[in-house]
Amino acid sequence: MTASDRSLELTTLAAIAAAEKKAEQIVAIDVSEQLAITDVFLLCSASNDRQVKAIVDGIEAALDAVDVDPVRREGEREGRWILLDYLDFVVHVQHTEERTFYGLERLWKDCPIIELPEIGPDNGATQQSIDSDGRIDPDGDASGGVGDTPAGER
Repeated sequence: MTASDRSLELTTLAAIAAAEKKAEQIVAIDVSEQLAITDVFLLCSASNDRQVKAIVDGIEAALDAVDVDPVRREGEREGRWILLDYLDFVVHVQHTEERTFYGLERLWKDCPIIELPEIGPDNGATQQSIDSDGRIDPDGDASGGVGDTPAGER
């Protein structure tokens, strides 16, 4: 079983909205084979709490425009990791430090990465942003270079 077309369509819409708000390292992971509760995790990050909240607001506005609302929203108060649950897909907007520490890409490295459209030169939304071990590759060359040590291996 793979992610549904509707999940992929809405994930792409959310990714575009995140990029418009300057989200960094946007990655979509198809978790449908591993989880019964959702099809896709959309991950993105920002360097400060205010930007995390702005990205979330942008995603919600874009999806609200097509009459899609989250069933659950968590982490708003702290602004370091905000989760938007749309049932078919879940959006994780994380502060860069939380993203590195928790390493969701590493935890779900056995799941396929969903190809996202080229959204712009500043978004880092390419599959090359994830190295072969499922870690964020800040250089975008997927070589597993310096700076992409997963949490727990620091």
